[in-house]
Amino acid sequence: MTNEYAALYVVPTPLGNLADLTRRAEEVLRTVSWVAAEDTRHSGPLLKQLGAQARTIPAHQHNEHEAAARIVEKLQGGESVALISDAGTPGISDPGARIVAAVRAAGCKIIPLPGPCAATTALSASGLLDEHFMFYGFLPSKGGQRRQALEALREQPCALVFYEAPHRVLETVEDMATVFGNRTLVIARELTKLFESIHALPLGEALAWLKEDGNRQRGEFVLMLSGAPAEADNGEGERVLKLLLAEGLPVKQASKLAAQITGMAKNALYERALALKS
Repeated sequence: MTNEYAALYVVPTPLGNLADLTRRAEEVLRTVSWVAAEDTRHSGPLLKQLGAQARTIPAHQHNEHEAAARIVEKLQGGESVALISDAGTPGISDPGARIVAAVRAAGCKIIPLPGPCAATTALSASGLLDEHFMFYGFLPSKGGQRRQALEALREQPCALVFYEAPHRVLETVEDMATVFGNRTLVIARELTKLFESIHALPLGEALAWLKEDGNRQRGEFVLMLSGAPAEADNGEGERVLKLLLAEGLPVKQASKLAAQITGMAKNALYERALALKS
């Protein structure tokens, strides 16, 4: 594609099942002059299978500025470029946003294609009843920073959607249980692949469920959490806390039980219990 058709095409690629590549995406990948790929070795087999003759440009998180400059140069020269990531939609917790911004700043045309996205694919099968959702993506890898990020989300009334890697999923779910209390968690992994699974359960039971079978900890994860309870529940939380403390339960145990009963965040109840005791 050259001259008047020169554009950056943002092309979603399959999460796992190659049949999910759209006919429009196939056409674009076959006809553009260049494909900017997160990992050219990963994308090579897909392009070969499609019979694509495009040359490739590496475009990953460590070279986005340099890749953007090359792509703008190609576009200004009248050639079209398709931007793809290893799986899913570029720029959605994947490289691509800086490239798109640079192309727009250069005054070049950008054409987005609809297609696979792990967040919306998982959410459509979650069964969560929240009217709205917030896509967060990957949480910080360090425990302290991760808990701080979760605390900042604790009062959000919408469903929360996260991505997580297999080697961190246990730590992340444990931190979620500590911060959010007993909400509903939906765990989706290996979407569209052979061992796809989607499982909903109370957040307080999720860590034990994952540990029961090592296979449940494998693959790429989408974690979806129901939103914060309505503010009207705050009075109920304090009422339950007072009853438990009056029975002589320690602050830590009382706040844990109150969280399980009311669905409120355990940390918030613990702080309130300390205030009531003092």
